[in-house]
Amino acid sequence: QALPVLFKHWLKNEEVEEGGTTVLRCELTKPNAPVEWRKGDTVLQPSDKYEIRQEGTRVELFIYDAEAQDA
Repeated sequence: QALPVLFKHWLKNEEVEEGGTTVLRCELTKPNAPVEWRKGDTVLQPSDKYEIRQEGTRVELFIYDAEAQDA
């Protein structure tokens, strides 16, 4: 039976000025595990606003042109 995927390093709060770019990062116990980024009930999709990168166990969410509602 496969072990569950866990966080090795949890997300940290980030501060960014309005209009800036921020990156949220986490690290998983298994490489290339499927990850969904969410804001409330909404699943974030790659777009001009959000870029999602995953390499091995490291997963990143870039938020461009940050606004107050991105909090």
